[in-house]
Amino acid sequence: MAESISLRQLQVGQTAVIHTIKADGELGRRIRDMGLLPGVELEAVGKAPLKDPVALRLKGFTLTLRNNEADLITVIPSSQK
Repeated sequence: MAESISLRQLQVGQTAVIHTIKADGELGRRIRDMGLLPGVELEAVGKAPLKDPVALRLKGFTLTLRNNEADLITVIPSSQK
C-alpha cells in the first residue's frame, strides 16, 4: 500500500483517497458532514496564492479547507497531474 500524506501536501491536479481523519469533536463532525470520509476519492484543484486554503473536488462539488483542517486528514495519493 502507498504511504499516506497530509491532505495539504497534495499537488494541484493530484488525486487521492482519504485514509484517516484525526479531527475530533465539533471540527471532526463538520469535516465528516462535508463528505470527507475514509475511502472517498478527491482531487486537489487549487491553492490560494499563499497556499491557504486548498480547494478540493469530490462527489461532484468543490470545497475549500484551511491548512490547519487539511493537516488533520491523511490521504493515499493515487495519481499525479
